[in-house]
Amino acid sequence: MKFVDEAFIDIAAGDGGNGCVSFRHEKYKEFGGPNGGDGGRGGHVFAVADVNLNTLVDFRYSRRHEAKRGQHGMGSDMFGAAGDDIVLKMPVGTIITDAETGEVLYELLVPGEMVTIAKGGDGGFGNMRFKSAINRAPRQKTPGWPGDKKSLKLELKVLADVGLLGMPNAGKSTLISAISNARPRIADYPFTTLHPNLGVVRVGPEQSFVVADLPGLIEGASEGAGLGHLFLRHLQRTRLLLHVVDLAPFDEGVDPVAQAKAIVGELKKYDAGLYDKPRWLVLNKLDMVASDERAARVKDFVKRLRFKGPVFEISALTREGCEPLVQAIYQHVKAQQVAEQPPVDVDPRFA
Repeated sequence: MKFVDEAFIDIAAGDGGNGCVSFRHEKYKEFGGPNGGDGGRGGHVFAVADVNLNTLVDFRYSRRHEAKRGQHGMGSDMFGAAGDDIVLKMPVGTIITDAETGEVLYELLVPGEMVTIAKGGDGGFGNMRFKSAINRAPRQKTPGWPGDKKSLKLELKVLADVGLLGMPNAGKSTLISAISNARPRIADYPFTTLHPNLGVVRVGPEQSFVVADLPGLIEGASEGAGLGHLFLRHLQRTRLLLHVVDLAPFDEGVDPVAQAKAIVGELKKYDAGLYDKPRWLVLNKLDMVASDERAARVKDFVKRLRFKGPVFEISALTREGCEPLVQAIYQHVKAQQVAEQPPVDVDPRFA
């Protein structure tokens, strides 16, 4: 399935039905009085967060969504039926924005969450509504009210606890396949990953976290170079960033330190909030470094990068060092989840 994380749609709720002018006609009742019913309301447009979806591709090719209008009122005191509602299923993590003003209207963050994105118009009044002591035979009615019409921008930001970032061919896809149930495409050339991949890492019974693997970044990504800039938005909801570095590049002329600094620079240019997120250094492909050279190479790399955070040495291919990394990530994510929970008011008598 094609991964699409942005779409523009036009929605229109149904108009309300018109009220009816009618009078009761029965034998031996010459002046039966008004009996025109109200029109029915127009259909609403709802959006619901569906856990079975992970792309906005359906809205890329189907842009117009209209609910049915309400039925007109009828005689014999009969009100019109309400128009049918429509429900638009969207992935969890979708942001719904007014395309004209840029105002964020809704964020679908909870599976099954449903919001009304366009309200149907109310039905018009029939002439029975205008009957009074001095107006026994009203001929007034009102038309139905129009439904909401909006142009919306849909933007998907995947919900993941941990995001992987790094240069192309740094081993991010191999890492996510080694620690999670994700099976991304893996090859020995750069830009193998063309869209985000999500994987669930199982640490123990009812203990897990979600990892997102994004296309590799290159220098100039924040200005549009390469593919990674298209997906940097998916890192904004993560609790932790893992900066994966290829410690043994095939090209001897490539400096891993310069590449790592370039990635950090791109994060800062794109979003200061993303740059300030907790970020750990994951030095990958140690299986390609001689065992007696590993310690010196790692020490030299960290010293030249001037990195102050946690550093992990792994080989995603052989899974060496992956288990300590997974355990540390889980403890960090769990601690942040606890910190984000709102405080619970406790009765001082039971404190």
